[in-house]
Amino acid sequence: MARLNNDAQWIVLMGFIVSFSFFFLALVINQSTVVGQTTAESVIEFPKNDIRDVRQVIIQEVNTGNPAVVKQDIKNLSMSRKGAVVDYSSFTGSDGVLFIQIHYNNGVTEYNENWTHQ
Repeated sequence: MARLNNDAQWIVLMGFIVSFSFFFLALVINQSTVVGQTTAESVIEFPKNDIRDVRQVIIQEVNTGNPAVVKQDIKNLSMSRKGAVVDYSSFTGSDGVLFIQIHYNNGVTEYNENWTHQ
């Protein structure tokens, strides 16, 4: 820019300033779109049917079945088919009440439930 006169240097400098401001505005608008999109998708993508299905199978398994084998099958199937980590534990209290703690996490949604049955 040493060979340009003062007017040309001013025009080139203003061109840089305008282009950087356009870049900054495009970046800000892009980020606001991403935030709005992910917020809306998280509401739409709540896997309530997947959680209901897993919950139903766990409750059936606790009442009947081979606990160790079925528990491992539930973990493997939920990971391979839905990409979700499912874990649960169950125990029967001294008064005969059945307690089940269910944990579901698919990377987007984390769900924990304490289920009791008398």
